[in-house]
Amino acid sequence: MKNEREFFSPDTMQWRTGPQPGTAERILSRDEADPEALTRLVRWEPGLDTSLSGVIRHEWVEEVYLLEGDLHDLTLDQTFRAGDFAARPPGMEHGPYRTTGGCVMLEIRYRP
Repeated sequence: MKNEREFFSPDTMQWRTGPQPGTAERILSRDEADPEALTRLVRWEPGLDTSLSGVIRHEWVEEVYLLEGDLHDLTLDQTFRAGDFAARPPGMEHGPYRTTGGCVMLEIRYRP
């Protein structure tokens, strides 16, 4: 279960280096027993391209809401912008991605 947090401003948190080069994150909540189950803000630097990592798959449910910027899915050849949302069940293929101007997204992960 994710840790308990009452309302707070994420702006009080420092951005820390994300797991992928060119990203930064603010972990808003996390399940200490399952570190992949989390809610976070993720910032991608302008020009980030994840082509070398290939298509992404993972074992958790992932919901993503773009707050700022652009995100181009290279497989779908489609660009998503602030206000776009994705819901991905475990094992769903997505990406790779490229961003021109950078982006910030809210990402929620949990186990089914």
